[in-house]
Amino acid sequence: MKRYVVLIGALIITFLLVLIGIINPEGLGEFSEYLLNDLIGGYFGWYYMLVAFFIVVICLYTAFSKYGSIKLGRDSDQPEFKKFTWIAMLYSAGIAISLYFWGVAEPVLHYMEPPGGEGETKEAADLAMQYTYFHWALHSFGAYTITGLFMAYFQYRKNSPPLINYAFYPLLGDRIHGPIGQIINIITIFAVIGGITTSLGLGVMQMGAGFDYAWGIENTPNTQIFMILILTVMFITSAYSGIHRGIKWLSNINIVLALTILCLFFILGPTTNILETIVNGTGNYLSNFINMSFHMEPFIEGYDWQAGWDFFYWGWAISFGVFVGLFMARISKGRTIREFIIGAMVVPSVATMIWYGTLGGSALYNIINLGNNELANQILADMDTALFYFMDLFPLGSVIIVLTLVSLVIFFVTSADSTVYVLGMYSEGTTTPTNRSKILWGIVIAGWQSRY
Repeated sequence: MKRYVVLIGALIITFLLVLIGIINPEGLGEFSEYLLNDLIGGYFGWYYMLVAFFIVVICLYTAFSKYGSIKLGRDSDQPEFKKFTWIAMLYSAGIAISLYFWGVAEPVLHYMEPPGGEGETKEAADLAMQYTYFHWALHSFGAYTITGLFMAYFQYRKNSPPLINYAFYPLLGDRIHGPIGQIINIITIFAVIGGITTSLGLGVMQMGAGFDYAWGIENTPNTQIFMILILTVMFITSAYSGIHRGIKWLSNINIVLALTILCLFFILGPTTNILETIVNGTGNYLSNFINMSFHMEPFIEGYDWQAGWDFFYWGWAISFGVFVGLFMARISKGRTIREFIIGAMVVPSVATMIWYGTLGGSALYNIINLGNNELANQILADMDTALFYFMDLFPLGSVIIVLTLVSLVIFFVTSADSTVYVLGMYSEGTTTPTNRSKILWGIVIAGWQSRY
């Protein structure tokens, strides 16, 4: 019975919250807003900022210190996956659908309402790209990486089960085997579900908006529930096939597809402006890195911009990192700590900056240089549909939209099947969870997702 305590405890908490979300969605939403804006934003924002910064520092120091040459496994162990596949799987799990949802919207929103100063100015455009990079590069991927590093080290160097409570052994000692360790694992499972469903919820809404925009399929709650059912069958099937089949091949396919879409935007869009945006944004990001990492507004009453952006992202990254970290650990046996940190934090950060510079830079170019204020209005009115309106501005726009919808579906499946696999690992304490466990967690995620 003891082995089922974590599984049963996590399921009870999850079902209770799903039930509350169905019975009183407004109340749950108000409570969530209170936690973010009043509690976290009012009292713990400074803590989030410090933690996110020092995670990046610890990761970079570890990678280039004497510890970087330590292998995650025995010295004779070889990597399980080829480097391209490994990075594709890391990236598909770590960033997922957010690439599309925020790729155009966030830079424009920051341009309209920057963290300081007047909006809709050249300075606001520079700040928009600077803060978009801040939110989506080293700080976010650092949260995933440090969790994955802890998990991989204890799993492959100390022969511990793939459970996060074992990473607390230096602090808690043998107490990790008792109720405290079980509580840690229960909270971890809940954090995984909460983090991934936020991302998947955005994906379902965006897919629904895309089908409506492209083919006139009305984006109603019933349509979204039908989509969730179809997608659930797809990601459970992928997880059922195993990490070396469905998850691996879908990740490879989707990275190639995302790179194709990126190249189309780059070639068909304002290429010179995109390059200038990436270079300028990177320079601003790096030169203001310390200032942004420690930026607070203690003397401005009612300043809630950071609660809605910085604090939200760091909380999301930390909760999402619990899932991504274990998945990273699972596929990284045989790699050195240096290789792990560079592959899990540095490479994805650079790739994400190029992505946001291309899409976000093109969107800002349309608004500022071409005077297309309708794009800004679309984003303010409906971010889900605005992405497809933006794509329609390009030559071959209809082709890009179709490719994007296919990519969104695959990203949804790769994120969800990775999550199901990880939840199975957490609840069973093994790197090869049973198919019964995968199906169970697949149904739970679908049920939680339906509450949106």
